[in-house]
Formats: sequence, C-alpha cells, structure tokens
Amino acid sequence: MPTTASLIAFGLLALGMALTPGPNMIYLISRSIGQGPKAGFISLGGVALGFLFYMLCAAFGITAFMMAVPFAYDALRIGGAVYLLYLAWQAIKPGGRSPFQVRDLPVDGPRRLFAMGFVTNLLNPKIAVMYLSLLPQFIDPHRGSVLVQSLVLGSVQIVASVSVNAMVAVMAGSIATFLAGRPRWATIQRWIMATMLGGLAVRMATEARR
Repeated sequence: MPTTASLIAFGLLALGMALTPGPNMIYLISRSIGQGPKAGFISLGGVALGFLFYMLCAAFGITAFMMAVPFAYDALRIGGAVYLLYLAWQAIKPGGRSPFQVRDLPVDGPRRLFAMGFVTNLLNPKIAVMYLSLLPQFIDPHRGSVLVQSLVLGSVQIVASVSVNAMVAVMAGSIATFLAGRPRWATIQRWIMATMLGGLAVRMATEARR
C-alpha cells in the first residue's frame, strides 16, 4: 500500500489537475449549459468510465513496465513535463480562451451523451500524462504490490476528478455568467491555470527517480 504521505500528496496533485480545465471540463461545461445539468451528469458517467479504463490499463501496464524496465519511465516523466508546459502556453497565449466560453453542441440523447463523455476522456492527453508520467512517481516497489498501489492511487484520482467535475456540471451556468460579466476574472483564471501547470511541469522535470 502507498504511504499516507504519498496518498495525500497524490490526492492533492490529482485535485489540482482536476481543477485545471482540459477537454473533459470544457465538454462538461458546454454540455451542462447547453442541455442542462442532467445531461452534464450523464456525460460525466462516461467520463468516469474512461477514468476507470485508464486506471486499469495503466495499473497492469505500469506493473509490467516497472518490473521489466525500471528506469525507462524517466522518458515519460520528461515528456509529461513538456506537455504540461504546452498546456500552460495554450492557456495564456494571445487569443486563448477560457473553458467557460461555451461551445455550441447539438442536443443528444442519454446514450450519446454517455458515449461522448467516454470518448472525450479517452482522447484527453492530460489523463494519459496523469497515469503514465505522474502516477509512477508515487509508487514504491518496496512497499508491496505495484499493481495494488496503482489501483489505490488511481481510485484517489477518479474520486477527486469526478467530484470536481460534478460540481462544475452543477455550477457551470453560474460560473460562465460570472466570468462573462467580468473579463478580468477570466484572464486571472487562465493565468492561475498556466502557473499551476508550469509549476507541475518543473516539479516533474526535476523530480528524482526512485
């Protein structure tokens, strides 16, 4: 089992990543505003299934990966850091847009809402970075099964992300209205997001390998 300190640290990291807008959040916000919170929650069910899929694939993959090539995930760590820096730039570059700017989406039925949430999450590179580059840093092979540690940490990530996105689905309309009338707040939000991503990228790039 991971240590309590590792669980808390990873939980805070997962929470920070969940609060950082990405494809999932943008989709859920647009869906909730355009079709109502119920549609947002159905879509969130698909997103949650995507998290579960990623967690299981990563858990079994990381187990085999760390046993076969224990030093190779440094390449994933550096690649993840570079991608996070790219996301930070996307947030603050000229012409960048806030995730609370609604996209026009067609009205869909429950099955399509669920499926679109699932596909959106599967195609979300931020989640791939979370599981392939971040999660391995919190696994200590000396503390027992790598598989069990991966599943426990993955469960923490799922709980944090689903909780944040559920609140976003409920509050999407209010948040969008607030930011629409206060463009400066939208800019501040984008800079905060970029700062979080940049700091996380630096931490990943400088983290000592276990």
